[in-house]
Amino acid sequence: MFDLDLWREIFQSINKNRARGLLSGFTVAFAIMLFTILFGIANGLENTFDELFVKTADNAIYIYSGRTSKPYKGLQVGRKVSLYNEDFEHIKNEYRNKIEYITPKLNRNFQVSYINKKGSYNVIGVHPDAQHIEKVKIKDGRFINLNDIKNHLKVIIIGRLIEEDLFGKISAIGQYINLEGINYKVVGVFTDNGGDSQERLAYLPTTTVQQIYIGKDAVGEINLTYNRKMSSDEALTFGTDLTKNLRKRKNVAPTDQRAIRVNNMALQTKGIETMTGGLGILIFIIGLGTLIAGIVGISNIMIFIVKERTKEIGIRKALGATPKSIVSIILIESVLITALAGYLGLLIGVGVLKWVGPSLKEYYITNPEVHPNIILTATIVLIAAGTLAGFVPAQKASRIKPIIALRNG
Repeated sequence: MFDLDLWREIFQSINKNRARGLLSGFTVAFAIMLFTILFGIANGLENTFDELFVKTADNAIYIYSGRTSKPYKGLQVGRKVSLYNEDFEHIKNEYRNKIEYITPKLNRNFQVSYINKKGSYNVIGVHPDAQHIEKVKIKDGRFINLNDIKNHLKVIIIGRLIEEDLFGKISAIGQYINLEGINYKVVGVFTDNGGDSQERLAYLPTTTVQQIYIGKDAVGEINLTYNRKMSSDEALTFGTDLTKNLRKRKNVAPTDQRAIRVNNMALQTKGIETMTGGLGILIFIIGLGTLIAGIVGISNIMIFIVKERTKEIGIRKALGATPKSIVSIILIESVLITALAGYLGLLIGVGVLKWVGPSLKEYYITNPEVHPNIILTATIVLIAAGTLAGFVPAQKASRIKPIIALRNG
């Protein structure tokens, strides 16, 4: 049941002792504010790392071929090493359990036209798995499928901005666009979070590009993603094994870095995991230290408050107040001040992050923010600490005889 007199008495006590209330509130507000800012900065760094993988999957491995830089088995330096469909199939079958998605890639630049509109765009020959590796999101229609690959179909999937450039507000689905004299049916339009450059790409079936423009089954590169059940160390080992396998298969010296190049995102992932792990520990220690300082501060203030109110407690007991009511008044006042100050500290902390957030971009801190649940938990901990710190002396003071309390006060 709501006791109006009790709350009136609490607010009168807070108003009467403003300096005491401000001191208590400042301790809590400062602790929560600092706690919010620290965790916001930590989250901002994590957001920056996440942005590194916006364009492609964070578990991707890219395989490129080049020219030999070392002689091997009687073969000369500068020999061109090419990748073919059979290399793609070999990797796909050899490492079946370690691969999530895999696709060959062929990059070409085309003059693309529709009626009287045209433009130059990068067109990539891929397999269906490229949708997941490139993080393509289908807006309308579909992506390349196995039937397109098998039958060398003249179908194309275009980015959202190509659709806008060539078709305006008209849907491109079902329309035919011309790639330097050859018509392709638009079967899909996609979006990509990687930015405008990614939405000005187009995709064709790899086999169609090979048949019409290359005349052989060569591929420019092979992209894949490793099984997400693998740790970073396991993924790095997989990448090393894959490199050795391909060098042996293509008669390349084991130490030749140019002929077969494998870019394994697990290396960056491991570095980021190490950095964020260390940063997380550092932020946790600093945050915990801040929280402990706040707990010690509010605890000392509560002990002082109870001692200061000994005479008041004696008067209340002399007027018939029960020990329970005396303890309740002190604790409710403590919880109220701590909760309000904690909320104020949260608002200030969030405000500071929003204010300085844009300028922190140059320090690799992106959208620094903190989840309210973390701050709520920290505030509850402070409230609990203040309540516990005030309960023991308040309980003890409530048992003192009125005459002794009045004499000591």
